[in-house]
Formats: sequence, structure tokens, C-alpha cells
Amino acid sequence: MKTLAVYEVKANLSALLDQVEAGEEITITRRGVPIARIVPDHPQVKPDISGLIARIKSTRHKSTLEGLNLRELIEEGRD
Repeated sequence: MKTLAVYEVKANLSALLDQVEAGEEITITRRGVPIARIVPDHPQVKPDISGLIARIKSTRHKSTLEGLNLRELIEEGRD
């Protein structure tokens, strides 16, 4: 979490909003005292594909999975 003074936020608002959109949280301070936080409206969730990979590995021979990229793994899981 990033902490910035009010004047820093005012000077860099557009760039800070890009960071918030990417998942960063920002605390705004006035004279060193926290007064507000800017947080993403929808926190970014990183997909957990470990279950998908485990299911594919359990149903297919390992050698058929070597060299597949994420998109191909997902397609294998759909089949």
C-alpha cells in the first residue's frame, strides 16, 4: 500500500488512478495523519488454474501436456 500526502495526490491523480485500477491501494495523509484511502472498485483477482492443471494431468498422459501454453491448457480442460 502506498502512502501519499494530499499535495502529491493532487499533482499525480491521473497516474495514481491508473495504479489503483491495476490493484494498488493508496492512503492519503494530511500533515502525516491518514485521512482517506483510494481502493480499486473491483479488486483484480488472479485466476487459480492449479485445479484445472491437476484435472488435466489426471486424465491425460504427462507427455501430452508438455509445451502447451495456458490457452491450450484451458481448451484441454474444456474438452
